[in-house]
Amino acid sequence: MKHKLSFCSINILSDSIAEVIINKHIVISMEMVEELHQLISKLFVYNFGILINKINPYRYSFEAKLSIGSHANLKAIAIVNYTNKGESVTQDIIQVRIVDDWNLKSFSGLELGWQEGFEWLEKELSATN
Repeated sequence: MKHKLSFCSINILSDSIAEVIINKHIVISMEMVEELHQLISKLFVYNFGILINKINPYRYSFEAKLSIGSHANLKAIAIVNYTNKGESVTQDIIQVRIVDDWNLKSFSGLELGWQEGFEWLEKELSATN
């Protein structure tokens, strides 16, 4: 199942995993984060994981960095990066949110990272249920 928001596409991969693909050259705002959280709350009642597929370049506003990924039932985040810049942005957000102690893992899209990320999410979610 596929959902479209104003700034991204969400593919439901399983009953507990969603893939998020942000549109090209977007600056993710606080309002966009809220839009995403509202949809996620409707889609997942129980524990879930997100696979962020960073095939497009985009950025976050500072406010968005502080609120993204703060859903109560979000138990694991897999991020698939395709460039060094994408990995750098991922590491920056991890540092900004270090106190949140996210269950997050980054994967290289150039080395079958999408599949590895999906499998890692399945394993992490099976451990939380």
